[in-house]
Amino acid sequence: MSVPVKYRTIGDFHEYYSGVRKAPYLTLFVGGNHEASNHLWELYYGGWVAPKIYYLGAANVVRIGPLRIASLSGIWKGYNYNKPHHERLPYSQDDIRSIYHVRELDVRKLLQIRTQIDVGISHDWPRGIEWMGDWKALFAQKDLFEADARAGTLGSSAARYVMDRLRPPHWFAAHLHCKFSAVVKYRGNSESLPQEELKPVQNENFESRPARNTDEIDVNLDDTPPKSSTPARDENEIDLDIDDNEPIKSSSAATPAATNQLPSIPSIAEIQPVPADDRAQLPVSFTRASGHSPIQLSPCPEAIRNKITRFLALDKCLPNRKFLQILDIDPISQPPSSTSISEVPFQLSYDKEWLAITRVFASDLVVGDPSSHVPANKGQVHYQSRIAAEEQWVEENVEKRGGLAIPENFEITAPVYDPSVGIGVREQPREYTNPQTTAFCQLVGIENSFYASEEERDERMKKAPRTEDVRGGESRGRGGRGRGGGRDHARGRGRGKGRGRR
Repeated sequence: MSVPVKYRTIGDFHEYYSGVRKAPYLTLFVGGNHEASNHLWELYYGGWVAPKIYYLGAANVVRIGPLRIASLSGIWKGYNYNKPHHERLPYSQDDIRSIYHVRELDVRKLLQIRTQIDVGISHDWPRGIEWMGDWKALFAQKDLFEADARAGTLGSSAARYVMDRLRPPHWFAAHLHCKFSAVVKYRGNSESLPQEELKPVQNENFESRPARNTDEIDVNLDDTPPKSSTPARDENEIDLDIDDNEPIKSSSAATPAATNQLPSIPSIAEIQPVPADDRAQLPVSFTRASGHSPIQLSPCPEAIRNKITRFLALDKCLPNRKFLQILDIDPISQPPSSTSISEVPFQLSYDKEWLAITRVFASDLVVGDPSSHVPANKGQVHYQSRIAAEEQWVEENVEKRGGLAIPENFEITAPVYDPSVGIGVREQPREYTNPQTTAFCQLVGIENSFYASEEERDERMKKAPRTEDVRGGESRGRGGRGRGGGRDHARGRGRGKGRGRR
């Protein structure tokens, strides 16, 4: 888990993992930047981390009754976006920080969706979303966000790209530790509305800053505006940019002169998979490999017709914080023809189109090889013909055989938390083959890239972690600061001698 040792404490997740407690409601979640990523990595395609608690995987589309939900885990770091999923135990310190960075291959899969989604979920905010809500109130509450926002680096380019492509009526995110809502308007098959047609939204859902909880570890820099232009640094405060080796600048150095003018908002066509300013700061070794070309933009698919996306981010799950909101969502996606969506409780199920996309891209997934390259993007015309053929396979081999329902097949794979051992375990955790991933790969007829024999794992664990990546000293290329993430209250799973929330 990417979190300073002094802030690691055992929470209560191990009780859900072990079965001592059971979640009262079905809970779906995406991964962020302070998870026990080695555990979530076992469930790359999605799966149960405990009964009734379902991890959506690196990227996914699932159905819950009539709702169709798309998801993207991780945070944006431009220097890792085009890399393969090279992390595998034993981890280096760099691996621990990079394993949760969004990868282009997972985004590429989401961009192949050609039918309407009802809900989108990401950990990171879509880049530029702050300008489509009450940005004045946001910057008053979180003053250090303004510099990144005005520089166009706050949030995730990948999440914004997916949101503008899929255009769900609702998009939910977290990461920045505050409640914030916004409205994104689209027109026709073009992307989000240009600057001259956007106005700051005085949002009725945006509420003032909550009262300060004195028992909370401060991971948000300052929750209140500084009294001076150079606020004193709290040495006990967890750095929001823990992924980066660069210091946080004071608000006086980072924030331009405040204005009431809404800055230029880039359309999604202007957002590259890796922004040019990020790429310019990288060493030559990070230059795009031969054959890689930017994703070719094309008009929004005919079946995606929604024109308004309502964005909502909530605060941390702590006392006196705005972490809960109940919404009624009217689905607009086309329901599957072969299943009933009116039965209650609603059934969590796989999505036919997504399973087809998974089959198309399965052979492109390389796990644990830092020297490998992600296959070049062949374009949507190439992929769509293959996806159509694979949908027929899914219909015959999964749907007609009643295989779309996600089985409740959670199994304990690692020893549960042992209080006598505690959390001070220093050795690397063990890698496990998760039976859920095995079953999923068998269901859709793909290779399980996460399988390894015990002998192979033993041999790998004898080796030292790979050499740390070099990113040109302190100039890592932020791609957005990657703030937030719930330092010690994130859904971690202390895996040393058992799983438990940290």
